Amino acid sequence: MLKTLFVLILAACLLSGSAVALTGDGQTGQFSFSSAAGPGLNVHYFEPGPDRMDLAPVVIVLHGVNRNADEYRDNWIALARDYGLRVYVPEFSAQDFPGSRLFNLGGVGTDGPYAYSYIEPLFRAIAARGGQADGYHLFGHSAGAQFVHRAVLFEELPNLVRAYAANAGWYTLPDRTLAWPYGLLDVPLENAAIVGWVETPLVVMLGDADTDPDDRNLRRTPEADAQGLHRFARGLYFHRAGRDAAEALGANFAWTSVVVPRVAHDNAGMARSAAALIANATMAE
Repeated sequence: MLKTLFVLILAACLLSGSAVALTGDGQTGQFSFSSAAGPGLNVHYFEPGPDRMDLAPVVIVLHGVNRNADEYRDNWIALARDYGLRVYVPEFSAQDFPGSRLFNLGGVGTDGPYAYSYIEPLFRAIAARGGQADGYHLFGHSAGAQFVHRAVLFEELPNLVRAYAANAGWYTLPDRTLAWPYGLLDVPLENAAIVGWVETPLVVMLGDADTDPDDRNLRRTPEADAQGLHRFARGLYFHRAGRDAAEALGANFAWTSVVVPRVAHDNAGMARSAAALIANATMAE
């Protein structure tokens, strides 16, 4: 399976160069996450005070096409305070992970770094910073949502609690009649991998105002347009495709879709809903 075929063994994860700014009910900062297997990442974070670290769910956030991890972290600071979260945003720089092939598509099928394999070692590095960390929530917006929904398919994520893909521009579908990256034709995946994908808790988050068919960052190819003419329609299409695949495979469908009213293509707006979902899910466990 590609989950093992493309896995890079990330060894000797190191933390260094942390810069901290106190923010009242916690602190923001940045640290370097390194591995011998590929380029290092700058990780922008918000952490609550020491007395709240044990109670704070870990949220790993994936930025969009602009690679603006610091701005994504800043969108989450007030939410993290209000909901008691720990938030970490790794920066997959355009220099080290150029283009959609090495970020959105994770480097699958290329000789470049395999981006999806960074998530679990990053979580272990986060857990080593202190506080109890039994697992993590994985949230991505836009290009980050593309990263998230594919990482759940291609990578073993044993510590994942729930994944959130918000306002992706287009999707890889569980469809063996469509060529990669729109589908899984000729991708060496067993049915068990697709079953695992649709049985993983994945929340497809959609702003109901994200309906601009002429957005300059929206992919316009025949294959993408077949999913819908804007992000909202494409997200609904993806969710239905997952449900249909689960039924055909006899799998327990674990994806849900959440429509966020009056939000367009806006990370801050989607983050508000995601933070509430994470907090409510934590309380229900």
